[in-house]
Amino acid sequence: MNINKYIDHTLLKADSVQSQLDQLIDEAKTYDFASVCVNPSWVAYAAKALKDSDVKVCTVVGFPLGATTSATKAFETKDAIANGADEIDMVINIGLLKQGNDQAVEDDMRAVVEASGDKLVKVIIEACLLTDEEKVRACQLAVKAGVDFVKTSTGFSTGGATISDVKLMRQTVGPDIGVKAAGGARSLEDALAFIEAGATRIGTSAGVTIMRGEVANGGY
Repeated sequence: MNINKYIDHTLLKADSVQSQLDQLIDEAKTYDFASVCVNPSWVAYAAKALKDSDVKVCTVVGFPLGATTSATKAFETKDAIANGADEIDMVINIGLLKQGNDQAVEDDMRAVVEASGDKLVKVIIEACLLTDEEKVRACQLAVKAGVDFVKTSTGFSTGGATISDVKLMRQTVGPDIGVKAAGGARSLEDALAFIEAGATRIGTSAGVTIMRGEVANGGY
């Protein structure tokens, strides 16, 4: 198993500076990770730095709350792709899901899918804020909207990925859609457990630690 190609090497903190981005990019090249996941303002920079590698550039939309309008999310998506993004991780409208406005949630996801063209779209359901019933409903709506992945977490709420959430999400979406476990993989053992549970991508800032077989302290 090439564990490196499961990893979205992630730096999304608000106070990130260019030297940290440079380190992230260098590490992603060294370990040949699936992608770097960076905030939209860093997409063009990362895309230029990674143009001669097969490491993808992933960015976030409607992040981290998911409460922007669908039109804004669609614009963010198009802008990110124009700047060189290969993958879009968008946050669903969690409040609309919780109040049962499923059509609006589905339409919100679809706006990003349609804006993304042929680029990969992952939808973040922020599982730590949802009941199991809501997690299932969010994943079912994501399938209907035509997304490529469902993703557990932003890493900026009350908790990250859990094994039980990954299993539930995989069970709900079936075998043909990706499941990304984000925030929670601090070691190789953690990453392998998420993959065993059904994850096909791991979002973490501890990618290097995982590859070294060590354990990271705290963080995403």
